[in-house]
Amino acid sequence: MDISTLIGMVAGMAFIVIAIMLGGEITLFLDAPSTLIVIGGTIATIFIRYPLKGVFAIIPVARNAFFNTPPDKSEVITQFIQLSQIARKEGLLALERVQFEDPFLAKGINYCVDGAEAAQIESILMKEIQYLKARHKAGQDMLDAVGTSAPAFGMIGTLIGLVNMLANMDDPKSIGPAMAVAILTTLYGAVIANLFATPLKDKLAYYSSKELDMKLLMLEGILGLKRGENPRMLEETLHTFLSPADREALKSAS
Repeated sequence: MDISTLIGMVAGMAFIVIAIMLGGEITLFLDAPSTLIVIGGTIATIFIRYPLKGVFAIIPVARNAFFNTPPDKSEVITQFIQLSQIARKEGLLALERVQFEDPFLAKGINYCVDGAEAAQIESILMKEIQYLKARHKAGQDMLDAVGTSAPAFGMIGTLIGLVNMLANMDDPKSIGPAMAVAILTTLYGAVIANLFATPLKDKLAYYSSKELDMKLLMLEGILGLKRGENPRMLEETLHTFLSPADREALKSAS
């Protein structure tokens, strides 16, 4: 679980609530019409923008921002070194006995064992990476749509509140509720966009870049095995995917 996502959201809401309580009553910032305008309007636009299946897919997509762990490149590189040593001693067919947890890696190794050409393997696996990138972007775009729509409906709510206020200037009792709708909708929209939707989109983009980078590392390792590269040379090639600090740490550990 990515605890930083939860910490950020809880801390952000806590700071807002504490600031409100220090300056006044928390109940003044709770308004049903404002909530309906912003949340209801944002949900409605998501249904308009995307098909029904895509809308319900946003829940597992957003969950990835909480339950995701960046892959450890060092472990994968070490695994490829071991695979290279096995292939060099016993041949590529010996890799058929090895079990792989990652489906992408398993598929690539199976292609090698089955005797596919390196160019063909690269073409197929690159398509896998491109499709993965497209799926990730679809989820990020949906959260981006939430981040765009929420402030827009906050502004719509503000306009509604101002219209109600101006239309009832002769009734002092109606001015307060109308102003509450006018101001709180803007607040709600800004909080949804800047504390939830946009940060979640950025976190998903971060995880996506890490996963895609890992897939490219695996692809390079698979092609190295197919070409029969020396374990030492394959190690040097895969080390280019690591930062200098991680590279030194891996060398020290080995």
